[in-house]
Amino acid sequence: MIRDINMEEISDGKRYRSADMVKIGCAECKGCSECCRLTDDTIILDPYDIYELCRGLNTTFDSLLNNSMIELGIADGLMLPHLKVDTDGHGCTFLSPEGRCTIHSFRPGFCRLYPLGRIYENGSFSYFLQINECPYPNKTKVKIKKWLGIENLSEYEAYIMKWHKIHAKAREEAALIHDHRELSGYLAAFLRRYFQIPYDLTRPFHEQFTQR
Repeated sequence: MIRDINMEEISDGKRYRSADMVKIGCAECKGCSECCRLTDDTIILDPYDIYELCRGLNTTFDSLLNNSMIELGIADGLMLPHLKVDTDGHGCTFLSPEGRCTIHSFRPGFCRLYPLGRIYENGSFSYFLQINECPYPNKTKVKIKKWLGIENLSEYEAYIMKWHKIHAKAREEAALIHDHRELSGYLAAFLRRYFQIPYDLTRPFHEQFTQR
């Protein structure tokens, strides 16, 4: 997601790599769930997130959509899925009444990242700490790699960079289309190619993504 931000205002001014220690430990939130209740429609999903949700819930993209677990919206000029937020104001639809994440082991990348962010510079990206986000006090230092909890993190990070470039190119192409019908077709084709056509959940994600 593109954000018009002043890094000096929202971060500690540092750039981090996955092997770095950052003060983000919150004792597994202890049921705080503040971040899950204030998400609105900001948890934009990428293709890997969809693959993980489909595999974890043994379902399909269309079923996630039809069962109101995810929704579609325009973000950065593209039609992209995001996590559904309950209309009763209780936050993410996957948040239990006890304030715990029911999809924690296969939660989306944005959820794993919080309260960190990613900044893309010079053909790569680094992590940064959003200092005004999580209200939990007395945080402890945790290695980013452990915080993310993603197997084969180097492969995942390479994918994130690749997706960022694909996303940026598609955004630029969409911005050049001024005919409404043509634009709608372009957005639908992008959604179908990377999200809606089912992934083979018995095969690794990254090789399938590369083929697409």
